Amino acid sequence: MAKITRRKWLVAAGTTTAAVGVATLAGKTRVKAQEATPASKHNYNYKNVSPRELIQRRHLPNVELITQDSEKVRFYDDLIKDKRVVIQFMFAQCKDVCPIITHNLVKVQRLLKGRVGKDIFFYSITLSPEEDKPKDLKEFAKHHGAGWTFLTGKPEDILHLRKSLGFFYNKPKEDADRNNHSGMIMIGTEPLTRWAHCPGGSKPEWIATVIRMEMDAPLKGSVNGVTQPDVAFSTKRPVKQSKQAMPAGHMH
Repeated sequence: MAKITRRKWLVAAGTTTAAVGVATLAGKTRVKAQEATPASKHNYNYKNVSPRELIQRRHLPNVELITQDSEKVRFYDDLIKDKRVVIQFMFAQCKDVCPIITHNLVKVQRLLKGRVGKDIFFYSITLSPEEDKPKDLKEFAKHHGAGWTFLTGKPEDILHLRKSLGFFYNKPKEDADRNNHSGMIMIGTEPLTRWAHCPGGSKPEWIATVIRMEMDAPLKGSVNGVTQPDVAFSTKRPVKQSKQAMPAGHMH
């Protein structure tokens, strides 16, 4: 079975894909919309499992973790279930990506004006559980002024959690580079199975806007003047954009 990457999982969790059929007529191939299959005929092997539970089973394992205060917690039961969350992977000895993103998240915490720890929860999970003990994470958090939960655990549990969340590469050499898993942050509203991701190196105002858009949808207002339209709640029909007009790096 082909492995699923972080991007593919996020797309699968947040969108619905319409199937198309191909028909041949007069020697030409054309594409037409496939007729909907009645629910009674769906070959669905999880009839008694809700989408929320299915996501939990596949991507939110209930592994035991340890906080920077040496408290044992369960990832799903204690940290994720029924909560709005922001997840970052980092390691205390990181000199490049992690300090920048942690610094950004500290600014985001301020922009969210007291919500972090109340109705939005930030979690930073170490990529080096062999090295990062609770005291190391506590020192890292204090050094950066981060007022949220930092986590370590058994190496095998951290690896399982990281891959379940989609933070991995198929090539072993790339996957072994911890910096490759430190650049993105994951944003989720677990009860609504609404998940997204955002580059951790973005401006704090942008990150805060993405967090609020996902968690307060439909988002009203802005974060320090930064806004982002939520197309899922738009009352206007989107304007078609030609491929030529799409900005460089546009991804479908």
